[in-house]
Formats: sequence, C-alpha cells, structure tokens
Amino acid sequence: MEPLHYLDIPSEKATFSMGCFWAPDSLFGSTPGIITTRVGYAGGTEGLIPTYRNIGDYTEAIQLQYDPNTVSYLELLKMFWDHHDPTAKFKKQYSSFIYYHNDQQKAEAELTLNEKKAKGLDVLTKIEPAGQFFNAEDYHQKYRLQQHKNLCKDLGLKTGDDLINSHVAARLNGYVVGQGGIDQFDSEVSKLRLDEAAISYIRQLVIKYEGQGLHC
Repeated sequence: MEPLHYLDIPSEKATFSMGCFWAPDSLFGSTPGIITTRVGYAGGTEGLIPTYRNIGDYTEAIQLQYDPNTVSYLELLKMFWDHHDPTAKFKKQYSSFIYYHNDQQKAEAELTLNEKKAKGLDVLTKIEPAGQFFNAEDYHQKYRLQQHKNLCKDLGLKTGDDLINSHVAARLNGYVVGQGGIDQFDSEVSKLRLDEAAISYIRQLVIKYEGQGLHC
C-alpha cells in the first residue's frame, strides 16, 4: 500500500518567517489541515537567487499548503505569534515576517499585529505581499524526518521534491519530534497508509518527544 503522499483537495497558501525554518516545518507539518510544507527563502531583492550560503536580504521562511475547511488562516496566525518572539531583533535572515497571498490574509494579519501592539508590545514583525518563494536546499526539507534515513527510504522519499510534495512527509516531520502528540497520531495514522513497522517506529518517537518543544 502506497503511503498517502498526495491529497487532491482545494487548498490555500500561507507563508511565514519566524526564525530558523526547521522548527516551524515540524510545528505546522503536524497541524490538522496542513497538506504540505516547504522551507525556503522569501522577501528579498528581485533578481537574486538566494541560497543558504548566499541568502542576501532574504529571510528563512515556511510555506504551507492548507485546507481552509479544516484550519483557518487566523488559526495559523495564532500559531505564528505563539511560537516565536516577534519583539526580538535579528538579522534579516531570521526576522519576523508575514507574507500574505490575498487581501483577506493581509487584513487578518494586520488585525492580529494591531492586537499585539495594543498590548504595548514592541512588535517588529512586518507584513508584506508574498513574492517569489525559493525552495531551500534538499537537506533542509523535512530536516527532522530526514534524520531517520531508513524510514524515509521505506516511505519512498528519495528526492527533495518528494519531501516537499508529500503529505505524509509533512505530517511525520512533526510527529518524529513529538509534535501533535500521541492521541492525534493514533487518530490519524490509519489515514496515512503506513505499514505496521513504520507505525510502531513513529509511535515510539511521538511518545518519547511529546511535550519537549522545538529547537533549531
């Protein structure tokens, strides 16, 4: 049985910068309603093709493909605000940005930003239109999942494109570091079409790391 790599359902995009992109890739990947994730570079000068070693004025970013009937953009924004410090000053690479894809996203992003400022917080987050998104190098995609090489091999995840476009890769990239928790994993796992060996292996990881938080 083939793992559930592809979901053919209506979706929307969301793009955020909130520091190092490995942690949000796992955070959002295991969130209900997320279809796929990719990490990369956003918000820089047109004409420059950024890389990790030559990022220029781009930021590390996470781009999500999500099902708006399951998770709303406002819910994603809440996760954005709750899982990084928008008042911390970093170099551009790790700065806080919301890149909106339509007018509704812009309005909701501005609403939540103003709510933060109304509380007296010196929020440094900037809101900008989503321009071209450059995928990061393959070794950055689903970084936590890639540490489990035999699992990736068994799932047929051989290339960067496989990791970017696979629904099950997005989900497991969170679960292998405990994100989502064991109850959510148990309720979802039958839909992911995994074999019993993979289920047992991942389940042990969820139990081991649940509640330990994320880091880069």
